[in-house]
Amino acid sequence: MFQCAMVTNIGRGAAHNKTSSRFGLPEREVDGDWLDEQRLIDGEPPRLKTSVTLLKPKTIISYNKSPDIGFDRSINPFAGCEHGCIYCYARPSHAYHDLSPGLDFESRLFAKPSAAALLRTELAKPNYRAAPIAIGTNTDGYQPAEREWGITRSILEILLETRHPLYLTTKSDRLLRDIDLLAQMADQQLVAVAISITTLDADLARRLEPRAPHPQRRLAAVRALRDAGIPVQVNLSPIIPDITDHEIETLIAAASSAGAHAISSILLRLPHEVAPLFRAWLAEHFPDRAAKVMHIVQETQGGRDYQSDFFTRMKGRGIWADLIRQRVRKACQRHNLITPLAPLRCDLFTPPSPSGQLSLF
Repeated sequence: MFQCAMVTNIGRGAAHNKTSSRFGLPEREVDGDWLDEQRLIDGEPPRLKTSVTLLKPKTIISYNKSPDIGFDRSINPFAGCEHGCIYCYARPSHAYHDLSPGLDFESRLFAKPSAAALLRTELAKPNYRAAPIAIGTNTDGYQPAEREWGITRSILEILLETRHPLYLTTKSDRLLRDIDLLAQMADQQLVAVAISITTLDADLARRLEPRAPHPQRRLAAVRALRDAGIPVQVNLSPIIPDITDHEIETLIAAASSAGAHAISSILLRLPHEVAPLFRAWLAEHFPDRAAKVMHIVQETQGGRDYQSDFFTRMKGRGIWADLIRQRVRKACQRHNLITPLAPLRCDLFTPPSPSGQLSLF
């Protein structure tokens, strides 16, 4: 199914840069310059650099009809994600750019600086009807590149101006830079934030999601959002059998102490190229239990690495999946986190002027 040799990945999540035979893509190599070549001469492996390419899409809102998620539209300010989470189900999307779902996904990024202008145009269309837009469901809008590009903030400014509802998901405390906008949206019941925390073990987090902020920084972000009056839940996402599942109760207790209003959880998903990437990661970091982990994963997926059936693909099936759900439910009950976040308001939406000029009337 794959072509390409193993490559060095200091500070990265994927163990290789294999490409998918689904699209017949060529082999990808590690980016490098003369400094990297010198490091090899000196016996040191090269460090993989991050590049950002501009995208010029014609539209910015993506629509879906999935019955598994509570929104029908989303915005992705970036393609690819430097956080490098080995389990990321969005990795296969990079193949559509003729790039590898492996190291390319976390090092060859695409930015959409025209996102806010496109959003203004789409929201101004006469037939547009407001419903919550989701950001962070494919790649993180607050990954390191956002610090320089500010694309996510520019989108928030349009949503606040038009009083449009937003679901925001991230695993970065970088969103606190925009807490001024989020607080104003929260005052109008226009935003709900989800902070994803996979583990509280700093060493494991560094290996699972090498460029995502420390788990304690994410918990601190939960507290800051709560103190600012912004609805916030913690996503246990993903729960990985025999790797992170032993932390379910501890994570929920920590989320409660940090002030989370609610909890959600998703069982590990390994679609398409994610499965072999995750298997390679297990072989490198947990060779003693790799076979056991995949056996449990397959038990939750009907005997395969992944099944894409609606209604079960995010929850899994069988004894292991049921046990994990029971543990999450009981821990949430113990900490009074069983009530979901309140629905967002859609009735306040005011279409913008396509030109960005305020109306005189």
